[in-house]
Amino acid sequence: MKVYQALFLLFASASAFAPIAPASRPATQLFDGKANAIRDRISTVKNTKKITMAMKLVAAAKVRKAQDAVLQTRPFSETLQSVFGGLINRLGTEAADLPLLQEREVKKVTLVVISGDRGLCGSYNSYMIKKAEKRYNELISKGIEVDMVMVGKKANQYFERRDFPIKEYYDCGQKPSAAEATIISDSLLSKYLSGETDSIELLYTRFVSLIASTPSARTLLPLKATSLANEGDEIFQLTTKAGDFSVEKTEMTASEPAEFPADMIFEQDPVQILNAILPLYLNGQILRTLQESVASELAARMQSMQSASDNAGALESELSMQYNRARQAAVTQELLEIVAGATAIEG
Repeated sequence: MKVYQALFLLFASASAFAPIAPASRPATQLFDGKANAIRDRISTVKNTKKITMAMKLVAAAKVRKAQDAVLQTRPFSETLQSVFGGLINRLGTEAADLPLLQEREVKKVTLVVISGDRGLCGSYNSYMIKKAEKRYNELISKGIEVDMVMVGKKANQYFERRDFPIKEYYDCGQKPSAAEATIISDSLLSKYLSGETDSIELLYTRFVSLIASTPSARTLLPLKATSLANEGDEIFQLTTKAGDFSVEKTEMTASEPAEFPADMIFEQDPVQILNAILPLYLNGQILRTLQESVASELAARMQSMQSASDNAGALESELSMQYNRARQAAVTQELLEIVAGATAIEG
């Protein structure tokens, strides 16, 4: 009787491990808390990987749109620079009397800080915040009064919590427009021309490549005639190479100054024309830095999401190995219990 019971148990255990047709094969159910927890983690990691890959592709699409916007504004910038260079050559030292070109004793500086509105972009925002805080402390140590204009939520939240002198705040969307740049430039122009500030410095992130960007600073006001006429440019284009994203950089030389005949009669005084061109140039520079900062943020987000996807893939492989080991241990434990039960019955 005991032998029959042992054989019955062995046949029952064998039927439990018999192969099932793939079409009707149910998911393996393990009565082990550790294995089930690992299986749930694997499912969560897979879903996270899908999300991060989708965010990377979305950022790549936005980078392409940002570079198209830069290319569309390029002809206007070239023409403006050419006319400006021609007028500077025509006027000579007379152009130095324009308010936006006059340097004065610096007693107060306005820092314009461009950051992102959102996170999940690696160290993009933190580097810019450190750069702005360092520059602020440098000016204060020299006895220069400083106020700040924030473009972007992340930097504004950081400096606002620490009671920095923030005078104005603007959102930094994913699609900078000429209208947004005009609002910022008009406000800065009024502050400078009214004597409220003696110098305006712009802190933004310069786009270098998909894996690198550099926090940079430049003096926005007062302008320098020689640098405006001879300033070159760089155009970055996002492409694909061997299935991966890559960036092609094109160096753009400064536009040749327009040639005005000596006997050419201007309807308006050339100084007035130059005085009207300078705010347009300032507006274009702010728009360009906004576009470059957004492109740097999106590139940083692409790289961050790629790293997150790679880490998720590595974690998935590690968890799968742990799950298989736990599953094998559970199966081995069940076999040992069956054999021990049969041995006990026979004994």
